[in-house]
Parts: sequence; structure tokens; C-alpha cells
Amino acid sequence: MKETGNIIVYAGLILAVIFWGFSFVATKMALETIPVFTLIFIRFLLSSVFFGLLILKRGFPRFSPEGHRLVLLTAFFEPVLYFLFETKGLQYTSAPKASLIIATIPLVVLFLASFVLKERAKKAGFFGIVISLFGIWLLITGSRDFSWDFQGALIGDLLIFGAVFSAAIYIICARHLGKKYSSFEITTMQTLYGTIFFTVPFVWELPEVQWSLISGRSMAALVYLTIFATIAAYLFYNHALTKIPAARAAVFINGIPLVTIFGAWFFLEETLTLVQTSGGFLVLTAIFITSLPDFKAADTRINPVK
Repeated sequence: MKETGNIIVYAGLILAVIFWGFSFVATKMALETIPVFTLIFIRFLLSSVFFGLLILKRGFPRFSPEGHRLVLLTAFFEPVLYFLFETKGLQYTSAPKASLIIATIPLVVLFLASFVLKERAKKAGFFGIVISLFGIWLLITGSRDFSWDFQGALIGDLLIFGAVFSAAIYIICARHLGKKYSSFEITTMQTLYGTIFFTVPFVWELPEVQWSLISGRSMAALVYLTIFATIAAYLFYNHALTKIPAARAAVFINGIPLVTIFGAWFFLEETLTLVQTSGGFLVLTAIFITSLPDFKAADTRINPVK
């Protein structure tokens, strides 16, 4: 039974990585005709409607005053700051480069988790991260038109780094919340608070929105971002954070660039070089190594939330 539960947790993590990996491509497509704050607000408003329907059936999540403060703090870092940094950053930098920067999240989480959650990572965890980062390096630098020209993309890259730190703090907070609350409760409040936060910038941007110019391609991307990259991915990832150490869950994020590269090739007609394919193989290998039972990222155990 326990083994079956672990399979479900890791399957959910893999799906979350796939959904988030394609979200970089979908965001670029949506931003073609939808302004930044409008895109984020509609994405979370639709997600809130979904969770609102679930609330009618399951009841409103019950948090203690301390739990509400922590979930509010969690929502402030992600989705609020994370999506502001990431979406705005993708206006200036490329999706592959953004995915490379996002892949540094496990390093930040590993550092924070050792101090905040007392999760002590083993050498294999660090080894896996190093391998995956090298694989990501090959994925990005292996492109035929790759160059380190930061003149036009520097602002975007810095914004993406802001998303990295926001996501790392979110993972730590969500991991702490997972000791007392279910993934459904955490994700529901995270989405509702996020929608409230994004209302003000949306209203500010509303007069500039040209609804008639929004393309079907951008609308399709918005639907994907809402259903898969927001609702499903966060449910899967928050569920994993209630079952396994934060550092081990975070290392799966290293698989995002592999998915992003594939999505960019499939939807944007970009091609993969042999070097990039080798980098993708290294990323998958690193994720496999760090998730093996004999190479656990931490010894922390948490009772399942019922």
C-alpha cells in the first residue's frame, strides 16, 4: 500500500513538471495578444471558480488563525510574486533560458530546507542536482543560435530569478502547511488569495485591454494554463509536499526545461540538437537518481494528512 502511495506521489510530480514545462510555451503564446495582468487574473479567476464549485461540495477549508496567516504568506510568494516575476520576465527573455533559471529552484530550496525544515540532504541529492544542472546547461547552450547577449534580456532574466526565490520560499511554506492541512485545502486557499491579489493590477490594466484582438491561439493557451498548469499541477505538487521532503520534491523541477525544449520544438517549430538531447538525458537521469529509495534527499517523515 505504501509503495502504491509513493507511485501516485511521483506520478503526480511528473505530471506537474510536464504541465509546468509546457506552461512556458503557453505563456509566450498567450502574451501574444493578452496583457500580463489580464492573463494572470483570468487564469486564477477561472481556477477560483473551479475550486469554488468543489467548496460547495466539500465545504470551505478550515484553517486556524495561524494557518490562515501562513497560507496567506504562501500565496503571496506563489502564485502572486512568482507569476508576476515569471510572466513579466517572459516578455523579455526566451522560454528556454527562463526554464534554465527556474531550474535553480532546488538549490535554493535545499539551502532553505536545511535551516527551516531541518531536512538534511544526502550527498546523492547534491550529486543529482549537479548532474541535472549540467544537463540543463547542455539543453540551453546546445542551441544553434545560443548566445550570452544579456543586453536585451537582462531585465527578463532578473525577473525570472525573482520567480526562483519566490518559488523556493513557497515550497518551504507549503511543506510546513502540509503537516496539518491537505493539498486540496492548501491549493484552494492559495488560488483564492492569488485571485484577490491580482484583482487590483487587473482593474488598473483593464482600460487598455483590446478584447477584440485576442486570438484563438492565445485563448487556447489561457485554457491550458488554467486547467493544467494552475489547477492540476498545483494539486499534484502540493500533494507531494505533504508526503515527501521539500528538497526531493523540488529537484523534480529540473525536468521542466526538458519539457519546455520539447514544447518549443513542437509548437514553435524549434529543433533539438544532439547536444540538447544529451542534456535532456542527463536531466532525466539526475531526477531518477535523486528519487531512488536508497538515495533519499532527507530523512524527515511526515504523517499523511487524512
